[in-house]
Amino acid sequence: MTKTTKTISSCVFALVVAAAIVCVGQFSSPSSMLRTVLQMGAVYALIAVSMNLLNGFTGLFSLGQAGFMTLGAYAYAIFTIPVDARDGVYYLTGVADWLKNFSLPIPVALILAGLVGALCAYLVGIPVLRLKGDYFAIATLGFAEIVRIVMASTPLNRVTNGSMGLTKIPGFKSYYGIFIVAAICIALMVLMLNSTYGRSFKAIRDDEIAAEAMGINLAHHKQLAFVISSFFASIGGALMAMYLNAVSATTFTVAVTYYILLIVVIGGMGSVTGSVLSAFLVIAAKEWWLRPLDQEQFIGGFKIPLLRSGFRMVIFSVILMLVVLFFRRGIMGDHELSWDGIYGFFKKTLPSLFHRKNKTQDPEKEGGANG
Repeated sequence: MTKTTKTISSCVFALVVAAAIVCVGQFSSPSSMLRTVLQMGAVYALIAVSMNLLNGFTGLFSLGQAGFMTLGAYAYAIFTIPVDARDGVYYLTGVADWLKNFSLPIPVALILAGLVGALCAYLVGIPVLRLKGDYFAIATLGFAEIVRIVMASTPLNRVTNGSMGLTKIPGFKSYYGIFIVAAICIALMVLMLNSTYGRSFKAIRDDEIAAEAMGINLAHHKQLAFVISSFFASIGGALMAMYLNAVSATTFTVAVTYYILLIVVIGGMGSVTGSVLSAFLVIAAKEWWLRPLDQEQFIGGFKIPLLRSGFRMVIFSVILMLVVLFFRRGIMGDHELSWDGIYGFFKKTLPSLFHRKNKTQDPEKEGGANG
């Protein structure tokens, strides 16, 4: 089976599984935790894959994801808040004159949010991409903090509403809107990673000297990976603002970048499906499955010790440590989930079942050979 066929198989498998899960959420109540986990998981999956494109596939360790999410969220919010709601949002400082009667459709605003992040990534990448390793990570981390502080600064009060943030941000009327946008963006990144550009990114990750010797322009391809990753991270930030219906300077702190990096590492550096699976599992565990541990529980009149507010995060941290210890390369490593992968897993874990099946299917071949 060729690499292209394997990629198509992985994409089809992922889409079938995702569609099935999303459809299950459709039948739950709008306020259910299942819907919350699915929608948040879709947003974080998109952002995690965008970070993996840079960190896992290109080998550039960036910590600026929160900065680009902030840019995308504010760009989307500024251009989509309904005109009749702007006075209620900018109630302290007033809105800028050019924004009073200006509003864009949601799809256009999402693309614009991505372009804003991509443009900033291009400008920032000119000096920053000259750095390597830890220095590059520190520089991108500083960029994220600068963006967060600038967005809440007084000179931008009439545009970003300063520290008050922006509210009444519109979203899709359909439940499936966020999932469709996230799926399209992830599919585009997968197609790009399986193109000549994606192979160049992987060559740079494996050995920069060898990649340059093969004729790959290191500066150009690093800049391209940085811009593409930032474009989709900004769209992810816009989707997050849409989901929360609000955005402020405290929405995308440095902790958000670390959280996304955690998802990427657990899923596997260099695995798209690993990042997607990890996003849903991490959010489900943190926001849903472990929630009861934050409440007092009684068994037969006796209070279970330690169960109180915050204990959920203790158990969550322990689980993460165990995953890192036993899955050094993450859940998926650098592999992708596919039909063939699942078949191979069960064939390896249940060899007797498959051996018996093969024996029952081949009696004629054995008879023909003996005859």
